[in-house]
Amino acid sequence: MNSCHILVIEDNPTLCDMVRRRLNRRGYHTTSAGDGNKGLQAAKDQLPHLILLDMSLPGMDGWTVATRLRQSEQTRHIPIIALTAHAMQGDRERALEAGCDEFETKPINFERLFQKIDHFLTQIDEQQES
Repeated sequence: MNSCHILVIEDNPTLCDMVRRRLNRRGYHTTSAGDGNKGLQAAKDQLPHLILLDMSLPGMDGWTVATRLRQSEQTRHIPIIALTAHAMQGDRERALEAGCDEFETKPINFERLFQKIDHFLTQIDEQQES
């Protein structure tokens, strides 16, 4: 499923660029948004296969973005992986409660992140085939 589109919602331009370059090298098509409001709009406009969502965004934070994505009929099916420096006890549960499907802490362990992405995209492939 290498033609998959992944939306990266991340306010740190350096990290966003690094994540996108790593994903592009793996054959994924990527787009990005630098804040929560733009990310929410991009998700609705682009309907990506998967979203990588920073939880600490300016304006609308990632917790709110995830909740709103889940509330929308248009976007509720899109898998969301939270990317966050928040590694405190309870943060994973909070992200999942907000609507994220998975949780990855920063600094990003790319091998682990790619396994999570592959897991969700394989599920999408299997659903489309059945």
